Amino acid sequence: MKRARFDLFALGTRLSPTRLISEERSHWSDHEERVLGLVIRDTVDNDYGWLLMARDKIGRFRCVDLETSIDNEKLTVERLRERIAKAVEEADFLALGDQGDETNYPTDVLAVPQGTKSEMLHPHFRILNESPGRHPSRSVFKEIAPWLAPTDPHFVSEFQFKHFDQRLWEMYLWATFRELGFDISQPEAPDFLCRAPGIAFTIEATTVSPSTDGVLADHPDPKTPEEMTEFLHNYMPMKFGSSLTSKLNKKDKDGRSYWERGDAAGKPFLLAIADFHISGGGRETGSMTYTHSALWPYLYGHRVEWEMLDGELIVRAVKGVDHVYKTKRVETGFFDLPGAENISAIVFSNAGTLAKFDRMGIAAGFLPSDHKYYRMGFRLNPDPNAVHPVPFWEEIGTDDYTEYWSDELQIFHNPNAKNPIGEDMFGGVTQHFFRDGKQVTVSPENMVLASRTMIIGSIGDQEERVVV
Repeated sequence: MKRARFDLFALGTRLSPTRLISEERSHWSDHEERVLGLVIRDTVDNDYGWLLMARDKIGRFRCVDLETSIDNEKLTVERLRERIAKAVEEADFLALGDQGDETNYPTDVLAVPQGTKSEMLHPHFRILNESPGRHPSRSVFKEIAPWLAPTDPHFVSEFQFKHFDQRLWEMYLWATFRELGFDISQPEAPDFLCRAPGIAFTIEATTVSPSTDGVLADHPDPKTPEEMTEFLHNYMPMKFGSSLTSKLNKKDKDGRSYWERGDAAGKPFLLAIADFHISGGGRETGSMTYTHSALWPYLYGHRVEWEMLDGELIVRAVKGVDHVYKTKRVETGFFDLPGAENISAIVFSNAGTLAKFDRMGIAAGFLPSDHKYYRMGFRLNPDPNAVHPVPFWEEIGTDDYTEYWSDELQIFHNPNAKNPIGEDMFGGVTQHFFRDGKQVTVSPENMVLASRTMIIGSIGDQEERVVV
């Protein structure tokens, strides 16, 4: 079985300590993918073992059998294949997968209640559920949603009817931090408690939504470079600031902030934000394609200026001024606000979109035969003197195509944090710091700064193109 496909099926299954003591050697399944198999090498004892996985009552692949301490890999593979054959011969997959701790009903975020009129559904959910080209993302939701939905009775209905973007963002975050190696539980608040050996922190998710009243409801329509600069300097920091300060100042009925509640107390606390202030679920370009450059100046209260001197790029951080839009004024520097020292970092990604879920589904092998998918955008330029990114265009689904959930993740460390998080917690992820009055960014090679995905589907003799 292809590693990327197994990774999707087993995304919620791996436990963080196993990554430290074992190496995955090969991945297996029966022809109909009713059971999965994994061969591992114990890196401590240098012997081998296998695991068998089957779906539990609510559809999650979980371990149902295993064998360890086998002295060679070839024998381990043989024994695993025999165990898979036995499971297929017995054909009682429901009993095999029963863990005894599931809820009594399967979770399917795509199953619309009987009698629901299409116009009642969130427009982005309709696109997801009804468009043939969205088959890859539907395949991904089938695997991810059961891990989150059982803890929240409103999850499915909110995803389908009113809060599609927010729930999409939560599923993206869950998948990303699971991929990064963290075990995740869902306390009442904050949204996620992430653990790994020697590591524990909490995350609260929030989104930038469209403004329906006040001066921000009058959305600018920048058409020139000067208008875009003004838009990113003033309007967008207000949008980010509104969502972030709302979470910063929120108290529960007992007067506790997020970082003071339950398992979050005493641990680093992160706010994760995504920009959905303009629709992007269908044929139009969503807001997060271009607004992320407004976040760094707002968080650190500085803007970046640069110049070329003798062929060398000179970059400096300059103290910013407050953000003003019409009659509204917002103080710059979120990390300098009272109470913000309790937020260890801000997490951001411009990839918590349906397009991302489509691409991850295709990477896992869920490519419709009558569709093609292309990605275009800009990658980080590795030249230290570069002032422009590197454009790219690639077909999704080719044999050599790879993509990871965390590719576009960015972490903005708070220089004033009471409980800072270490840089080594998030290897391979773009991280931003503000040290000694300077911007410092650590980023993996070929990081995608922004992209769009084109879906081309054959409809009879015609082609339909959708760019998202």
